[in-house]
Amino acid sequence: MVVIEANGAAIPAIGLGTNTLMGVACVEAVKAAICLGYRHIDTAERYHNETAVGEGLQQGLRAAGLKREDVFVTTKVFPDRFAADDFHRSFHESLEKLKLSFVDLLLIHWPSSDVPLAETLKLLCKVKRDGGAKYIGVANFNAPLLEQAVTLASEPLVTNQVEAHPFLDHSKLLAACRKHGISMTAYCPLARGRIAGHDVIERIGKAHGKTVSQIALRYLVQQGIIAIPRSANPDHLAANLAVFDFALTDSEMREIGNLKHPHGRLVKSRYAPSWDE
Repeated sequence: MVVIEANGAAIPAIGLGTNTLMGVACVEAVKAAICLGYRHIDTAERYHNETAVGEGLQQGLRAAGLKREDVFVTTKVFPDRFAADDFHRSFHESLEKLKLSFVDLLLIHWPSSDVPLAETLKLLCKVKRDGGAKYIGVANFNAPLLEQAVTLASEPLVTNQVEAHPFLDHSKLLAACRKHGISMTAYCPLARGRIAGHDVIERIGKAHGKTVSQIALRYLVQQGIIAIPRSANPDHLAANLAVFDFALTDSEMREIGNLKHPHGRLVKSRYAPSWDE
């Protein structure tokens, strides 16, 4: 598995996103992903599926003959649980649901306007120092917030997980991440299916014998961006992982980059900052 290195972490470049996957379907998807070669699983307290993810992880490890340390597991704490006692309670509940003694990566799920960032980062850094998380990071931070976080954090941040796909301009934020040795992790990397049937991506896909999904994922990982597409379909899981046996040309990368537009953002949240694009 290709990894992206960031401030001491080696994060598998393709992971399984699990948002909206629930129950047995979630268990089976996580198990199948691990058996297919995935070594990166992403979840969150707010996805309400950590128990299923944990069960799928255990089944997958047994089926594939792997150790816990072989799979990179990420979870997140939501802003309504940023108060000190609640933050620690949320994290330990996540560990219990996942049936893990530690996670590889713990993220602040969204920035908060109610709790000072310095306080939240102090709690996040303590989790790392106490051994609950090997690495820490943030999610849904714009460039100015990322700068603040780097300044305030007493431990290195390794990723900023944000929406990223061919229809969204992430150049300023990616530059801000790279400035500090922080990786970018892309959720919704397939633009919630909106890449399907797109003329430019279809044409490039045909030139490489690849699907539009594989082209969109390759576009991201070729920039050093981690992608966590969600799927419960074993065929799609396998295809999403098969993006390391070809490369897009410089002109193809420019063509795909030119697909970005002002209304490309798909995820809306009351916690969202003012974005950089």
